Amino acid sequence: MVIKSSNLFLAVVLAIASLSFPISVKADTVNARCDVFPKGEDRATSSGPCTFSQRQGAVSIELENGRRYDLLPEGNRPGNYRDQNGDAAYRQAGLGDKGQIYRLATESIFVYWDTAYNRQNSGNRNRRAAARREPEAGTTVPRLSDLVGARSGQAENTVKERGYRWVKSDDSGYSYWLEGKTNYCVTIQTDQGRYQSIVYTGGSQDCKN
Repeated sequence: MVIKSSNLFLAVVLAIASLSFPISVKADTVNARCDVFPKGEDRATSSGPCTFSQRQGAVSIELENGRRYDLLPEGNRPGNYRDQNGDAAYRQAGLGDKGQIYRLATESIFVYWDTAYNRQNSGNRNRRAAARREPEAGTTVPRLSDLVGARSGQAENTVKERGYRWVKSDDSGYSYWLEGKTNYCVTIQTDQGRYQSIVYTGGSQDCKN
């Protein structure tokens, strides 16, 4: 009887585990609403239900028509990815707690958590956001391009004078700055005492303390 009871208990445990496993796998997949814009355009080519998944930093977005976008984290900077084609992509702020924006090589995807979000209002907001055309991650900052190669100790004051505010630095030689008029995040890479690159960063999270 003891053996049979233990076997029965084990069977019950396995049955519960088999039922709960799929639930835990799908726990980070949510229904959402997605608007897709061609790069540089203010009119969405598709707008409708989608699913959004995030597992260990990787992001997957699947549209109602079956089209899927898979984004893998790139480097150690949050919000930077590579898509399924190997092209750079990044997450951009702009929707607050209503959703997220993903900028890809040829299009932008606006993901809204509210699946009942009014389509007309969504389109209007997206057009305004797209019209701002924030610079892509990795784009050299025009106002600071002449400082690439300059000694960091001498150039830092010039960066400040041109309206950029230092936020933080890390041990890998990167410092993060906010552009005064736009509030865009800028990353400056320093190596051997000189500025090696001065670019916009895709994730605004980088410029948070």
